[in-house]
Amino acid sequence: MMRRLNELLGFLLLGVCFLLTGCGSSAQKSASDFSDWKPTGSMELQYADQFSVDYYDGGYALITIAKQNQYLLVPEGKQAPQGLSSSITVLQQPLDNIYLAASSAMDLFDGLDALPAIAMTSTAEKDWSLPHVTQAMQQGRLQYVGKYNAPDYETLLTKNCQLAIESTMITHNPEVKEQLEKVNIPVLVEHSSYESHPMGRMEWIKLYGLLLGKTDEAEKFFDEKVRQLNEMQAADTGKTVAFFYISSTGSVNVRKPGDYVSKMIDMAGGSYVPTAQQLKVDDNALSTMNMQMEAFYAAAKDADYIIYNSTIEGDLQTISQLTQKSSLLKDFKAVQTGNVWCTEKNMFQQTTGAADMIADLNRIVTGQADQTDQLTFLHRLK
Repeated sequence: MMRRLNELLGFLLLGVCFLLTGCGSSAQKSASDFSDWKPTGSMELQYADQFSVDYYDGGYALITIAKQNQYLLVPEGKQAPQGLSSSITVLQQPLDNIYLAASSAMDLFDGLDALPAIAMTSTAEKDWSLPHVTQAMQQGRLQYVGKYNAPDYETLLTKNCQLAIESTMITHNPEVKEQLEKVNIPVLVEHSSYESHPMGRMEWIKLYGLLLGKTDEAEKFFDEKVRQLNEMQAADTGKTVAFFYISSTGSVNVRKPGDYVSKMIDMAGGSYVPTAQQLKVDDNALSTMNMQMEAFYAAAKDADYIIYNSTIEGDLQTISQLTQKSSLLKDFKAVQTGNVWCTEKNMFQQTTGAADMIADLNRIVTGQADQTDQLTFLHRLK
C-alpha cells in the first residue's frame, strides 16, 4: 500500500515539473532551437572589421555586419532553425537573382567570376566603368531597375529577386528597405565603405564568396592580392600628397586622415595632407569631410603632389580646368611644378584594384610615373 502511494506521489511531482517547465507542452524547445546552437568556428579576416562570420554545423553561417545587423545563411535544401530572433534576417541559398544597389561591391562579384548571380542593379549602364558589367547590361543579362532610392519593385518581384544588397545610402531612405522587406526580399546593408584599410574593403569578397558558395575562390583571390601588396614594400619618400575635389558650392572635400585613401598614399611611400592636426575632424563615421578653400590652401599649398578626385563631378584633362574651380590653386606648389594628377572613373568602382592603386601612387611619389603613362587609376593633368 505504501509502495503504491509513493508511486502515485512520484507521478504527481513529475506532472508538476512538466507544468512548470513547459516540458511536453507546446512551449517545449525543439532540439534544433537556434538559441542552443554553438558556433564551430569563425571566418578568418586579416583587415576587415566591419563584418564577421560564425560557422555552425550543417553549413549554416551567422553573418554580423557593423556589429549589429545579423543574417543567417541557410544552405540549399535546409530550413531556418526554430527559435531564431526576429532581428536576424534569413538568407536562403542558392542566391542567384541578386539586386545590387552597392556599386562598389560589383567588382568583387566580378572577381569571383560570379556576375551571373547579379540580375539587377541600381546603376545605369552609362555610369559603369567595369567592362564586364557594361557588357552584361548590353547583352540583357543585367538590368537597370532604377536608382537605389526608387527601385522598380514590380521588376524585382517578376525576376524573383532573392536578395537586395544595399550600401549605407539606404539609411537615408528607410522606406525603401521597409518596402523590399514587406514584399519578402531580404536586404543586406553592406558597410565596406567604412573599412579604414584598403585591403579591408577588398576582403568583403570573402563574404560574397560565402553567400554564393565560392569560399575557396574568394580566399584564393584575396590571398593573391595580399601577396602583390606585400611584394611592393614601398619606402617612405617624404613626399606629401593631397587628395580632394571641389564641390559645386566651392567647398573642398577631403579624405579624413586614416581612411583607406589616405592609407593607400601612406602605403605607397607618401604622406597625406591635410594632417589630423590641420583638420578639425568631425566625429561622424563618414570617411570624408568638407573644409573652406582658404583652410585647404593653408594646409595643402606646399604639397608635392595633388590628386583631384574626378569621380564626383566629371573628368579633368588640364590644369587650367582645375584652376578654373578656384584661382587660389594657381599658387599651389604642385600646380606650379606640374605635379597634378586626376583619378580615372574606375577608381572607386574597381574595389579589387587596391594594390594597383597603391602601385600607381608609388610610381608618382618616386618619379617613375614621369617615364610612363601606364597607370591604372590616375592620369596627369596637362
